Amino acid sequence: AAAKRKRDGPSARPKKRAKRAPGASEPGAKPGPKPGPEGAGPQEYSIPPPVSQGKWKNKERVLIFSSRGINFRTRHLMQDLRTLMPHSKADTKMDRKDQLFVINEVCEMKNCNKCIFFEAKKKQDLYMWLSNTPHGPSAKFLVQNVHTLAELKMTGNCLRGSRPLLSFDPTFDKEPHYALLKELFIQIFSTPQYHPKSQPFVDHVFTFTVTDERIWFRNYQIIEEDASLVEIGPRFVLNLIKIFQGSFGGPTLYENPHYQSPNMHRRLVRLSVAAKFREKQQVKEVQMIKKKGSKVLIDADPTEVVFETPAEEKPVEIQLVKPESKPIVKDKKKPRKIQRKKQKKLFRAEA
Repeated sequence: AAAKRKRDGPSARPKKRAKRAPGASEPGAKPGPKPGPEGAGPQEYSIPPPVSQGKWKNKERVLIFSSRGINFRTRHLMQDLRTLMPHSKADTKMDRKDQLFVINEVCEMKNCNKCIFFEAKKKQDLYMWLSNTPHGPSAKFLVQNVHTLAELKMTGNCLRGSRPLLSFDPTFDKEPHYALLKELFIQIFSTPQYHPKSQPFVDHVFTFTVTDERIWFRNYQIIEEDASLVEIGPRFVLNLIKIFQGSFGGPTLYENPHYQSPNMHRRLVRLSVAAKFREKQQVKEVQMIKKKGSKVLIDADPTEVVFETPAEEKPVEIQLVKPESKPIVKDKKKPRKIQRKKQKKLFRAEA
């Protein structure tokens, strides 16, 4: 029966007894002999230790967070990267007024040695920082053409927490700045082996392709039946801006000569539209000048007379007799109208 509470104070509950295997001795007693071949004597139960597949040696942790002012698409992209990377950590949004080197302290507090930071400007431009904290190097990219996992175009699927394969374009081995980015991508996006939150499966591929001086990121699922690839997402394009020696700053190691800022791109678009409008106005002005200008008289062509046919000359008739006058037809209804008007005037005068 349950212990009843007293009014003076709480009653002491009876302690639970520890469960023991049947036939096992008390905690203070010595263990008995092992069971013989015939099964006589007390039985012993032992739980085998868990089989360890390996030790987690590569302690890579990636901090993924953003600044304030990002839109919904950037937020979904950041959440997708956290889902695909089990070795990642999250943090609150950083204020715009804070300097970027503060991120090194945040990574140290979170015990992370890599960082992916999304920086939003003017509520329309998105920049991505990939950094090896706290000593560097770090790279700054402009993110374009973002598509997330939630879009219906992506029909693939993969196991959550599984380790990815990283596939790189041959261009990453030819130029030194791409080789540095390749090593940075490997350390950030590859899930460490035997990570506690990872699964021991490889069922998707991260591809990094260099086209049009940009890095195209794609995520594909590996189908076991025929080893074909189906895109999962997310997908985005990275336009390299600069590579710095330190973390979020320092001397510039490489600057992309083909990079064009979004502000400059929008300015060129506005200038092209204005040039088209100006060209139309100039065409209209030229047409008005042509209309107002004096007409140039062209000399008569003597060959035009060839096609003219002379008209037949009619004899001139002179009328000597006065023509008869036409009979005047009087309007029979006119006297009646005059009589009605006179009657109306009399009637009004009498009234």
